Amino acid sequence: MAGHFEATPGGGAAVALDEVEISILRSLAVQLLELIGPGDQPAEGEDPLAALFAEGPSKPPTDPALARLFPDAYGGPEAPEGGAGAGKPEEEQELRERSAEFRRFTEMDLRTGKRDDALAVVRTLDALSPAQDGGAVLTLTGDECLSWLRSLNDLRLTIGTRLQVSDEDQGEEGSLYRLPDSDPRKPMVMAYLWLGALQESLVETLMP
Repeated sequence: MAGHFEATPGGGAAVALDEVEISILRSLAVQLLELIGPGDQPAEGEDPLAALFAEGPSKPPTDPALARLFPDAYGGPEAPEGGAGAGKPEEEQELRERSAEFRRFTEMDLRTGKRDDALAVVRTLDALSPAQDGGAVLTLTGDECLSWLRSLNDLRLTIGTRLQVSDEDQGEEGSLYRLPDSDPRKPMVMAYLWLGALQESLVETLMP
């Protein structure tokens, strides 16, 4: 089911998608939007500038998938041994405080960016003119390609977290490729692998 992007004039890319692929991509993008949450719109009568400079959260999200999308800037529970988060107690406390400060002033912008990218995926899919068989050729501008790349990456991070995917699982001999059809994770694994192939194809197409 893996699509293959081809370069288009002006730095864009195009790929043929069938009806099922279009439906899956749109559904996943909508679910990503729901996970990230709605934008923080100024309330009626509120100063838009004040809302613009409002502070965000200081603690990581409790949802593992969101925590993967918005990780601590200076290490955390998943920091590698010997790296950030693996020092003396006072050093770890300092890293936590620095991460909290960084998160407070960046997470809202990061969420907005990820939301905009997912919306770009939905809107470009909704703008397609399906052929008689339900398929269509998706043609993206250069900017839309970048939004798609970022959103495909966010989708794979989210699904990979839900599946608890490790590096060892993803090789050609990894367990992801050997799941029996009876495994309830199989549809999600197939979507994860397909998104990876789609992302890789788009990256290769955009490379000079």
